[in-house]
Amino acid sequence: MSELEITLIAVLTVVMILSLFVFMYARSAVSRLLTAAEEMGDLKIMIDNFDEHLREVYSLETFYGDQTLQGLMDHSRSLSEQLENFEFLYSLVEFEEEDNEEIDNQEEEN
Repeated sequence: MSELEITLIAVLTVVMILSLFVFMYARSAVSRLLTAAEEMGDLKIMIDNFDEHLREVYSLETFYGDQTLQGLMDHSRSLSEQLENFEFLYSLVEFEEEDNEEIDNQEEEN
């Protein structure tokens, strides 16, 4: 083997090892992103449920007009609106779940 061939083999080996590490890192990063997106989606649902429950309590005759509940409603609505800014994150998980459901349905049909 010539010196050029040895150098090329060494460079190729280093590039392949680096590519493997980059692939493993990217896979790990995507996995963490999807986990965070799923958690954000769950948080959004919880806050929306809290807001709905708070509205129901506020609309009761006993509590209607209570400024503390009104402040809580405003705060929960504001928080919900703020989370909508991150909808692109938790929608990643929703698309993935829809794709998995379609695949499961197709498998059941066959």
